[in-house]
Amino acid sequence: MENSLIFTKIIHGKIPANIVYQDKIVTAFKDIKPKAPIHILIIPNTFIKSLNEINTNNKNIITHMLYTSIQIAKKNNISEKGYRIIINCNEHAGQEINYLHMHLLGGKKLNPLN
Repeated sequence: MENSLIFTKIIHGKIPANIVYQDKIVTAFKDIKPKAPIHILIIPNTFIKSLNEINTNNKNIITHMLYTSIQIAKKNNISEKGYRIIINCNEHAGQEINYLHMHLLGGKKLNPLN
C-alpha cells in the first residue's frame, strides 16, 4: 500500500487512530511512535504530497495547520513551557510518508536540533 494512503484512511475513519481534532480542513491524531509525551500529527484532509506542493490555491491549508497546532498545544497545557513544530520535506529531511504532515511535540524539555 502506498504510504500516503494510510493518512487518507485515517481521515475517513477506515483505520483506527487516536484523533484529537478534526474539521473540514485538517485532522490531528496522536503519533503511534511518539518522540515526546505529546506527539501529534496534523494533516490536511486534502492530499498534498509535501511542503513543496503548497501554492496559491492551497496556501491557506498550511496556515490552518499551524493555527490548529497552537490550539492543540494550549489544550494540552504545553503552550507556556514550549513545544516544537516540525515539517519534514522529502527524503533527505526524513519525510517517511509522502503526505504533507506537521509534528507537534512537547510535554518535556526537547533536545536541541542538529
